[in-house]
Amino acid sequence: MQPQAPKPPLTIRMHEADNVAIVANDGGLPAGTVFPSGLTLRDKVPQGHKLALVDIAEGEPVRRYNVTIGYAHQAIPAGSWVHERLLKMPAARELEGLPMATRPAPELPPLTGYTFEGYRNADGSVGTRNILAITTTVQCVAGVVEFAVQRIKQELLPRFPNVDDVVGLEHTYGCGVAIDAPDAVIPIRTVRNITLNPNFGGEVMVVSLGCEKLQPERLLPPGSIPLVDERSVADVGVNAEAGLDVVCLQSEEHVGFMSMIDSIMASALLHLERLNDRRRETVPASELVVGVQCGGSDAFSGVTANPAVGFAADLLVRAGATIMFSENTEVRDAVEQLTSRAATPEVASDIVRELGWYDRYLDRGRVDRSANTTPGNKAGGLSNIVEKAMGSIIKSGSAPISSVLAPGEKLAPGQKGLVYAATPASDFICGTLQLAAGMNLHVFTTGRGTPYGLAECPVVKVATRSDLARRWHDLMDINAGRIADGEATIEETGWELFRFLLDVASGRKKTWAEQWKLHNALVLFNPAPVT
Repeated sequence: MQPQAPKPPLTIRMHEADNVAIVANDGGLPAGTVFPSGLTLRDKVPQGHKLALVDIAEGEPVRRYNVTIGYAHQAIPAGSWVHERLLKMPAARELEGLPMATRPAPELPPLTGYTFEGYRNADGSVGTRNILAITTTVQCVAGVVEFAVQRIKQELLPRFPNVDDVVGLEHTYGCGVAIDAPDAVIPIRTVRNITLNPNFGGEVMVVSLGCEKLQPERLLPPGSIPLVDERSVADVGVNAEAGLDVVCLQSEEHVGFMSMIDSIMASALLHLERLNDRRRETVPASELVVGVQCGGSDAFSGVTANPAVGFAADLLVRAGATIMFSENTEVRDAVEQLTSRAATPEVASDIVRELGWYDRYLDRGRVDRSANTTPGNKAGGLSNIVEKAMGSIIKSGSAPISSVLAPGEKLAPGQKGLVYAATPASDFICGTLQLAAGMNLHVFTTGRGTPYGLAECPVVKVATRSDLARRWHDLMDINAGRIADGEATIEETGWELFRFLLDVASGRKKTWAEQWKLHNALVLFNPAPVT
């Protein structure tokens, strides 16, 4: 076999005004590499990292995406490796004087005829999976619920072939917290709204300890959940008058651990029977609620995967679906792009309100947005949060932002289009809050690689680089690295993702995270004090 000839040096420049480009070659490029332009590398530059295309004087702006991502700490000769230690990060844009709903909406013609096979719920929402979820009011019951879930999966679930899974909604909230503090509304409504996620079919089952601060009636007050018509008072638990099916572990009826488990299993049996009667039906693509997120980002995130996701997001908006993008600190430095894209001045004001609240939240902790960028982000070529933000926001596509959700809030019926769900950037917290908002399908891009997954919702993983897609061939669902390789376009990859989402939503395909059952814990955002 003839050895393959080395690939010519490849760089990616995002805008003609940029004075840096990133190295695209696997393994990077050695010092002394000569480009067709005559530029010679002065340093070894790793893949995804920036090189100076021209001489940059001390104090001059370094530009990528036609945005100033930093100022040179010292003179940077052409051909040099431009890394975070050479850059001073720009100050954050103030939240006053922003362009408010000034950008004309792009022409996005309707996209009709696309459907998937989903589970229609009584409240009109549609699930992509048919899952029994067991809600917990407090962390204290987590071990008992985990034991019960394993028993249910082994002994009951095989009898109900139309039920996909049983999950315990474990979290770290419920007691030992300042539950009446103003910000406590965020974790409480998050747990409440996750309980009502479309993938759970409206079957609400709760396990409580009994003495916790977050009592079942506070978590799910009367009127907050739709009652199932077939449910009789005899079917529900100790809170029949409130419409809740609650197993309370401290109830006097329980003598010994197995009494608790038997009670949970008896309650689960009723819900499994109803879930098993459900069947998939053909529904329009407009019933999809897709959350998009990135984690383990690198310099290719804003070049390959996120632009492809953005193209798919536009397709979904054209099909009438709902797309949620999030991650406050990863859009904060692109705030002008957000407010100008808002559908109305009111939506733009909502964006400012949420990002301003988060700025103050960070100030209370004596940190700023620069704390976001991880060692892995920097190893992947992202020098700071400004550069990261420019690549992150691209996954929202080009549609106008139709509405804004505060942390833990749920989409209202008929709330469609591109939605900004204001969440922290933490993968786990963002995913948890998007579940609360009503997400029934998740798209997650990564360049460094992460085995992230959710038990409550399918997670489609998109690799930014072909090297990652090859090494993690049984963890990545879509390889957007082919864009940088010149083997596919952003548009082609966006269509590939769009069609894959319809197949996953229909149950025709499983994601790798589903096949391996790779599930991360729910992590609540609790800005209120812990007592």
